[in-house]
Amino acid sequence: MARTISAAEFKARCLELMDEVAISGKPIIVTKRGKPVAQLGPVVSKPRTLFGYLRGRAEILGDIIAPIDVAWDAERE
Repeated sequence: MARTISAAEFKARCLELMDEVAISGKPIIVTKRGKPVAQLGPVVSKPRTLFGYLRGRAEILGDIIAPIDVAWDAERE
């Protein structure tokens, strides 16, 4: 469960609270006049996927659609 603190306490201890969240990984809810207005939580980074990893690194040279002049037999052993 997230810890709740007032906006005045958050203002006075902001850097300390950021360190606490970074270490514990638990969010802190900041309230103003008893109502939640903000949440301080750890940054969750997405794992990188392989999809699109090589985008912009390949170069097409020549016509890749036209047939080549070499005979090829797919059934040959």
